[in-house]
Amino acid sequence: MKLSFHGADREVTGSCHLLECGGKRVLVDCGMYQGARELDEENAEPFGFEPRDVDFLLLTHAHLDHCGRLPLLVKRGFRGEVIATAASHELARLVLLDAAHLQEEEAIHRLHHLGREREGPGHATPLYETLDALNSLERFGRSAAYGSPIDLAPGLRATFLDAGHILGSASVLLELREGAKTRRLLFSGDLGNAGRPLLRAPVAREADDVVMETTYGDRKHKSLARSIEELYGAAEEAFGRGGNVIIPTVAVERAQGMLYFLREGVQRRRLVGLRHVFLDSPMAISATAIFERHPEGYNESALELFREGRDPFQVPGLRFCRELAESKAVNEIKSGAIIMAGSGMCAGGRVRHHLARNLGREECAVVFVGYADRGTLARTIIDGARWARLFGREVPVRAKIHTIGGFSAHADQEELLGWHAKIGAGRTFLVHGEEAPMRLMAQRLKGTRVEMPELHQSYEF
Repeated sequence: MKLSFHGADREVTGSCHLLECGGKRVLVDCGMYQGARELDEENAEPFGFEPRDVDFLLLTHAHLDHCGRLPLLVKRGFRGEVIATAASHELARLVLLDAAHLQEEEAIHRLHHLGREREGPGHATPLYETLDALNSLERFGRSAAYGSPIDLAPGLRATFLDAGHILGSASVLLELREGAKTRRLLFSGDLGNAGRPLLRAPVAREADDVVMETTYGDRKHKSLARSIEELYGAAEEAFGRGGNVIIPTVAVERAQGMLYFLREGVQRRRLVGLRHVFLDSPMAISATAIFERHPEGYNESALELFREGRDPFQVPGLRFCRELAESKAVNEIKSGAIIMAGSGMCAGGRVRHHLARNLGREECAVVFVGYADRGTLARTIIDGARWARLFGREVPVRAKIHTIGGFSAHADQEELLGWHAKIGAGRTFLVHGEEAPMRLMAQRLKGTRVEMPELHQSYEF
């Protein structure tokens, strides 16, 4: 048995881990390196293994940093079976087709604006195109149900466990037998932040070894209740000034969570100045429809809303903006509106148009509710820039900027430690985190041998 690491090693994106057992090769996730790097050479590099030799890909969830290189994997020869939960299958289709479209658009932009002399990987050639994404979706096979074992091959069984991170997210327990040797290997995937209103808490199972994420291995999250109140307060202040609220939004999970909290705010009369809510993201709109089709992923309180015939995402005054003309019309609204649009890091998407119209208005507010990578426009604004470059011009930053950290879909340090304590693993591989948080997490773990793999490093069992 051999385990090797090919992404998210001492960094937060690009999850990709390979297990070899009994003549079979099982890949867990095949994610894209994100930030300002979607077309850069890093994503186009060789995987560190031969794609055509991989028999199975087990997908923990449908965020781009876990599934985004699947079309490239297929393009380079993978012909195995992709196994995921039913919700992850639907969300992955949405995410991958959107990623392909954005790469095609970005490649054309770079070709036109940077010149043909820079054509090549990372400059004007997309990693994959829409047809490649469609081809990769043909590799999806069996759908996994939480807690139900799936036999992959003799001596190789996988069980998907609810990870509570986004709809359909899973940890994956592999039960391995090779000759006289047996092993239980658990991959955490991304673990959820327990106590949120929609999803259940992450499930843990005993294992000999665990591969665990450490995104927030160095900190405790702000209270969710405090974060919700801060959101309502920021919105009411902006409405009182006669302005709008712009929320740069990740389409999968964060947009749906914001709709849930806004519905509650209206119900509790905490948003009395709110007149319009716009979800200006075709991808987020489609993702919301998928969320509504999969109540099997919800906790009991969210299920109760469905049983009562109440839609947890239906905010009074909500309008979905699919068409570009609808998006442009939003900019005619000068006050009393909450506008949610992608992308969360402001690296692209329709939110940049809304920022161009509202960022220079003192009466408005911009509320960041997610992680912003270094080098992105979101991080530049959060760090206090007085000007933001949008569509070739400098826009003054006069709107009030709020950064609210308690909405994270990731477990914090205490939750990670609590989850790990239930597993009893003799060896722990830390992944999906920057090195500093990872080292702090390693210091807190007791009774286990801790490894911090480097890219393409392998371990024998």
